[in-house]
Amino acid sequence: MQEKSGSKPEMARNLLSYALTVVWPNAFTRLDVRLRLSSALALWRELLRHPASVGAVLPSSPWLAQAIAAAVPLDSQALIVEIGAGTGAVTQALLARGIAPSRLIVVERSAKLCKLLRRRFPYLTVVQGDAAELIRWVGPQDAVCAIVSSLPLRSLPDATVTAIAAQMHELLATDGMLVQFTYGWLGASPLQTLGFERYKASWEWRNIPPARIDLLCKA
Repeated sequence: MQEKSGSKPEMARNLLSYALTVVWPNAFTRLDVRLRLSSALALWRELLRHPASVGAVLPSSPWLAQAIAAAVPLDSQALIVEIGAGTGAVTQALLARGIAPSRLIVVERSAKLCKLLRRRFPYLTVVQGDAAELIRWVGPQDAVCAIVSSLPLRSLPDATVTAIAAQMHELLATDGMLVQFTYGWLGASPLQTLGFERYKASWEWRNIPPARIDLLCKA
């Protein structure tokens, strides 16, 4: 028998999910093992269907996710938009850092991954949408202090990257920040020719594969 939406068992699971994410983010439970396995399987299925738009063979490691989340400011009430959330590794790290769920909007193109994200984070706003139409999902009237992107920009067509950059540039506040990670260890970010300036880069060597985290602002 299936439980009704909003039933007491479902509400209890939602509360437990939020508590584990925020209060004890590194808890190693049977649920955590199942979640990691299901996340990896979901990512691999999407990789087989859409290799260019996924761009990763494994979900981001906790080290990479925490390093990305650590760059996001806490001293603001403005919105934070995460694009290309995948299986939710960075989403979980953002919540564990102390980002209020009401401040976080998660955008993911894949319907399958959106379903996984909504099941994993039932208290968040999860939007199934294309980052090239970002303002369609997050209104330009909303104050956005940070955009966190896990999009594989180097494997996307140039026209798509240009469209995504334009949407992010329009949406981001004048003093806002863009956090973008890449598996390209060297060289400029594609965003540096599209209206953004990189002011810091760091590397997370424990991730598989190692990744670079770029912090950018409007040029």
